[in-house]
Amino acid sequence: MKPSTPSLHTPEALPKGRIGNLRHLLHYLKPYWWGVIGASISLLFTSSAVLGMGAALRYLVDEGIGKGNPELLDSSYWLLLGVVLALAIATYCRYYLVSWVGERVVADIRNDVYQKVITMHTAFFEITRTGELLSRITTDTTLLQNVVGSSISIFMRNSILFLGGTAMLFITSPHLASYVLVILPLVLIPIIVLGKRVRILSRATQNRVADISVQAEETLSAMRTIQSMSLEAYESGRFADLVFKARQTAIRRIRVRALLTAIVITLVFGAIITVLWIGGRDVVAGRITPGDLSAFIFYAVVVAGALGAVSEVIGELQRAAGATERLMDLMALQPEITAPAQPAILDQPIHGLICFNDVSFNYPSRPDSPSLIQCSLTIEPGRTVAIVGPSGAGKTTLFQLLLRFYDPQQGHITLDGHDLRTLDPKDLRSSLGLVPQDPVIFSANVWDNIRCGAMSASDEEVLDAAHAANAHEFIERLPSGYNSYLGEKGVRLSGGQRQRIAIARAMIRNPRILLLDEATSALDSENEKLVQQALEAIMEKRTTLVIAHRLSTVQKADKIVVMDQGRIEAIGTHAQLMQSSPLYKRLAELQLQPALQQVS
Repeated sequence: MKPSTPSLHTPEALPKGRIGNLRHLLHYLKPYWWGVIGASISLLFTSSAVLGMGAALRYLVDEGIGKGNPELLDSSYWLLLGVVLALAIATYCRYYLVSWVGERVVADIRNDVYQKVITMHTAFFEITRTGELLSRITTDTTLLQNVVGSSISIFMRNSILFLGGTAMLFITSPHLASYVLVILPLVLIPIIVLGKRVRILSRATQNRVADISVQAEETLSAMRTIQSMSLEAYESGRFADLVFKARQTAIRRIRVRALLTAIVITLVFGAIITVLWIGGRDVVAGRITPGDLSAFIFYAVVVAGALGAVSEVIGELQRAAGATERLMDLMALQPEITAPAQPAILDQPIHGLICFNDVSFNYPSRPDSPSLIQCSLTIEPGRTVAIVGPSGAGKTTLFQLLLRFYDPQQGHITLDGHDLRTLDPKDLRSSLGLVPQDPVIFSANVWDNIRCGAMSASDEEVLDAAHAANAHEFIERLPSGYNSYLGEKGVRLSGGQRQRIAIARAMIRNPRILLLDEATSALDSENEKLVQQALEAIMEKRTTLVIAHRLSTVQKADKIVVMDQGRIEAIGTHAQLMQSSPLYKRLAELQLQPALQQVS
């Protein structure tokens, strides 16, 4: 999947493809075969009924009206009425079954696509835009929903009507049919050309409206920043410019649509009048009957309508074929981080011995910039190791590799003697608890946000974890307490509150290995002390890796790892490193100095 894929706001976002690509949908149609068969039978019946109405109309005109026979007129009337009623019932069955199948097929596709996406490796999301994935899950599948639930049925129905209607035209009057073959393209070509222009302008109008929505969402979500920098007038100008562009595009669409309507009225009714005029002369000359003329006009209207509908639907089918190809490309991808066929089994509970053995690693998005270079490190069970270093030194990368979000290009990492590649990633991660520097808060209530650390946890365990993380007090002050929804990305919480929710989430997981990425960085001094006490309690008898700048955390570590530019520069205690590592001493003076002053 290439990052250069067009965005949703360009016409190429729904590319045209070969209609043959729609064959991939057969796999999803198989479970609903009886619905497909029922819809096909209904489709054939409705098409036949429509074509049969022409013959019934001819019978009504020639036998009932032409011969002045009331009994024949009555029987013709009831025959036509019966055909119309049967057509209505069959149309209901066709529409319901096609829509029913379409909804289920698209639901299955969406589930499969989403399941595929969330099982992909982390590197995939590093090089793939989120907007493109959302496009495939929503826009592409919605297009397939329209096609499977409507367009394919319309295409097949009108194809049958076009072929059958054309045959009936020649059967009814070969002379008039030859005129229709000449007139019909002259009527349809300008309609198709202008119709395509209207569709392009309609899509452009939707894109402009989408631009307005994006701009409004971005502005409203950053209102404090905008007001703090007095950007109200500037943002209002940008918004007005987008509204102006949307209005101009809509006016062009309206102008072309109005022109199309006028041309359709002129050409269609002109063609009907012309055929009536020619057919009327044939009736006067005795070459055809009035019933033949009535049936011929009926079939001509059916053929013209069917051809117009087919030409309209072909474009949708091509875009759906393109969407299908994009979805199948995504479904064909395989995650690089997978469980081996026979994964090794970790002892339970695990001991927590971690070894980095000559590990080198480059992120996929930065293949020429190494993040780790020949790093070797042993972390004994139950020990606390602090990792320090300047930004970009590779500290967080150690966590990423230990969680097996990535595999190193060189060297290997072991847990209790097992290479991480030999373990099932789910089993590995179930033994780890991560508290990131920038925690993710879901758009759910407090219960769910803490319980996602251990989905089987009871309410009592959630409360205990919240108390231990010093989060219970502020949670109780929320409008609905633990039932309060925290908003998109936790916008209702401060940075420190989000951090404590993340800590509670890690505590309820009760992991054997803790990964703390500056877990107390967003807390004030008072709350930091309380949370630090809670962390110290949970860190007992657990292997703990801490990325930290705080002296209190560093001093209490069993050993400190100093990193710089992807390499491990030094390992030792605080006192040892102050003497042996110039880099650590400089970091201590620059980053740890405030804490040093407090301690002294």
